[in-house]
Amino acid sequence: KYTKFSICYYWINSLGQKTSIYSRLEDVPIPPGEENKTAALSYDYRIMPLENTPSTGMYYCEVKWNDAQKMGKGVFVLVRDTGYINTSYGWEILVTLTVLLAVLSITATALLLWKRKVLCPRRNRSNILRQKVETQLPSASPPPPPPPPVYD
Repeated sequence: KYTKFSICYYWINSLGQKTSIYSRLEDVPIPPGEENKTAALSYDYRIMPLENTPSTGMYYCEVKWNDAQKMGKGVFVLVRDTGYINTSYGWEILVTLTVLLAVLSITATALLLWKRKVLCPRRNRSNILRQKVETQLPSASPPPPPPPPVYD
């Protein structure tokens, strides 16, 4: 009478709603000479994530015979994420190197422009001082031509 039974796996969410996951019927033959003896059989089942629902909750196993049923204690499963995802850092490295090179290029250009602005006023200041001295001292000769421009 107890050789035919059904095994049901189900899940109860935080709202107390019962969702059936898997069920199967078993018909266990009794070997000759083993009649009227107690037997314990183990059935394993791997829980997979439920589609389109959060899978956190209590998971139970229940066995039903014609006139009786037995329910397990249950296992609480907390699902935090979709699982391990193997990431590739190829794009991140490429973007990081591009940004780093752009920053270095902009910094170098800014330093060159700043250096040119610092050097040019000194030349202009010396030219202005030279012109003041020449205008204060009377001279019969014409003023010397300005120096040729200097490029960095």
